[in-house]
Amino acid sequence: MAPPVQSMSLRGLNNKVVIVTGAAAGIGRATARRFAEECCRVAAWDLNDADQAQISRELEQEENRGIFRKTDVADPRDVEVAVSEIVERWGQIHVLINNAGIVRDDQLVKWKDGKVAKIMTDEDFDAVIAVNLKGVFHCTRAVVPPMIRSGGGVILNASSVVGLYGNFGQTNYAAAKAGIIAFTQTWSRELGKHNIRVNAVAPGFIATEMVQGMPQKVIENMVSHTPLGRMGAPEEVAEVYAWLASDASSFISGTVISVDGGLVLGT
Repeated sequence: MAPPVQSMSLRGLNNKVVIVTGAAAGIGRATARRFAEECCRVAAWDLNDADQAQISRELEQEENRGIFRKTDVADPRDVEVAVSEIVERWGQIHVLINNAGIVRDDQLVKWKDGKVAKIMTDEDFDAVIAVNLKGVFHCTRAVVPPMIRSGGGVILNASSVVGLYGNFGQTNYAAAKAGIIAFTQTWSRELGKHNIRVNAVAPGFIATEMVQGMPQKVIENMVSHTPLGRMGAPEEVAEVYAWLASDASSFISGTVISVDGGLVLGT
């Protein structure tokens, strides 16, 4: 069981305009709440709008502090429109958290009884790449011009320990998360001259709604691979995002921070 996270007030976040993708649940929702606690203006994006009213209430700690928008990061036109709406509403964008992601797990080729039993389909591969990798590309490309015009910003990308080490049954997911690390390193080089910092966070096993719905045996196996002996809480990842966006990390760019309890896959 994760201990409660004691949030600290962080320098330089008050009144910042922050976009959080994949904000309807899990790490994204915790991250949106964390930035709202810092009195940021938070734009929460997600395709799942079933909990839109509650999310909006969580973000409205002060008048005009938070909005929820149903947004498809895999659709470049939808992203461009969503960014334009934020700039029109709040004038600029200071922070982008590229958190949106999906899973479509399967083995590349499952071999059983001397024949192919199942494969990872093109549809499942493409769906994950479209959201987890190309969605990050779409969102970052859209926010960079307003960031440059306003003097800089921070871009934070959700990678994963899977992007560092690979994982059984996750060819598509691992490829996307590894690609995000390459994005992070490349963009930090390209955008540093515009005072835009780019970093990635690589969570390990985090107790999100999706993970908690897995069979208990699978969860126990995850914990057994984590030296701290537990899964992380979404709020613990959100705290790292907030710190990386703050003035406390003003000379950090192009790096990947693992939030994984010391996890070493395969041990």
